Amino acid sequence: MTFTPHGKNLIAGEWIGSDVRFKSSPAHGPSHEFSGGTPALVDQAVKAAEEAFWTYGYTTREERAAFLEAIADEIEARGEAITEIGSQETGLPEARLQGERGRTTGQLRLFASHIRKGDYLDRRHDEALPDRKPLPRPDIKLVQRPIGPVAVFGASNFPLAFSTAGGDTAAALAAGCPVVVKGHSAHPGTGEIVAEAIHAAIKKCGMHPGVFSLVQANSRDVGEALVKHPLIKAVGFTGSLGGGRALFDLCAARPEPIPFFGELGSVNPMFILPEAIKARGSQIAQGWAGSLTMGAGQFCTNPGIAVVVDGPDADAFIEAATKALEPVGAQTMLTDGIAAAYRAGRDRIAGTKGVQELLTSTCDLRNATPYLFATSGKEWLDNEVLGEEVFGPLGLIVKVKDEEEMLKMARSLHGQLTCTLHMDAGDTGVAKKLMPILERKAGRLLANGFPTGVEVSEAMVHGGPYPASTNFGATSVGTMSIRRFLRPVSYQNIPDDILPGDLR
Repeated sequence: MTFTPHGKNLIAGEWIGSDVRFKSSPAHGPSHEFSGGTPALVDQAVKAAEEAFWTYGYTTREERAAFLEAIADEIEARGEAITEIGSQETGLPEARLQGERGRTTGQLRLFASHIRKGDYLDRRHDEALPDRKPLPRPDIKLVQRPIGPVAVFGASNFPLAFSTAGGDTAAALAAGCPVVVKGHSAHPGTGEIVAEAIHAAIKKCGMHPGVFSLVQANSRDVGEALVKHPLIKAVGFTGSLGGGRALFDLCAARPEPIPFFGELGSVNPMFILPEAIKARGSQIAQGWAGSLTMGAGQFCTNPGIAVVVDGPDADAFIEAATKALEPVGAQTMLTDGIAAAYRAGRDRIAGTKGVQELLTSTCDLRNATPYLFATSGKEWLDNEVLGEEVFGPLGLIVKVKDEEEMLKMARSLHGQLTCTLHMDAGDTGVAKKLMPILERKAGRLLANGFPTGVEVSEAMVHGGPYPASTNFGATSVGTMSIRRFLRPVSYQNIPDDILPGDLR
């Protein structure tokens, strides 16, 4: 099944063109022309979302669950076509896109199951105490309610699971919030076909057409118009620190500030403790090389930093990591811009005082090859630039002189999505000292594994202190992510027959 995009924006049930045009830049296959969004189309989409909220925000949990499942069904019905155009636009292999499609439909169905259970509503009831002295207590009930229209920004590195019908969209729709998606210009055709699936589910379930809109864009004015629109009540974003921070500042500067839930990246350090590196340093190095280069390193949980205590075991680890990375060939990156930024990051690390090049190669155009560098704990502490994310398969080994310097380095970290301990039984003492530090630095802590691959589940946290994300109390993966698009409301002495359905 071949899909040829028509190149229009989906605005409240209608496919609409514009005078703004741009072309896709596929890794392979044909380029297609698209109608770019405009502030006027954003305004139209958001006003339709606000109108839809008056019905969609008051649907039953069963109605929304059925809608989410219908979206999943419609995506699966277009599975082959989604894989084909997604691979053309991003250069990602078919197997990766098929797996990501399964994750996308799986999280839609997971949210359907989650809202059916109703636990997320956090329902509470303080019964009236009319005879309490010195004052009676009123009857008070509490429930979580949807906040209103939500803006979602598609991500470059996950054209399905973090984009048009990805986790942010699924969580917002599950909560009862209409969504306006700003499509990512790296994969506009993929965004369009997924929007068609959502559009089909809207019609199948009889939902208001304003419950979902897709505005294509390759310019900043569309994103700015979306986050500044007075009817938007929250924003979900996955992307770069610079772009996310600019949008965060816009949200905060609005006459009515709104929450900006931005996931902005991380270097995801691994601490390889002495007994573990002595017993299985080569095995850890091989696993690290696989995690570091998976998908050309284009994961926000890519473990870019390995921390080891200097000495013979560290030297053996470095040798094994270099040997494991040497055979890895060039991989296609998602966009020309991401490839250029990767090379700039490589040059930044290589040009930093005290950094040793362990593995270098040549990459150009849209290709990425792995790079490996090493530095000392002292140089790390003296050069903050070494802690900045390089989006791609670049690894930096930090050789600390002892346990105390390892703890000092851990304290110096900025906010992270993940921190990992590689440890054996004999490492428990130092691991216990690291844990209080690392849990203040990251949203997810791992032992003896690698952080690439984020389980979509009840207990997952994909977020962390700034700059990993802009709201450390939230997650963008897992069922707890629905909390971002809800707010608690108390009802005092309200008659049962006019209460929200979930409180009756």
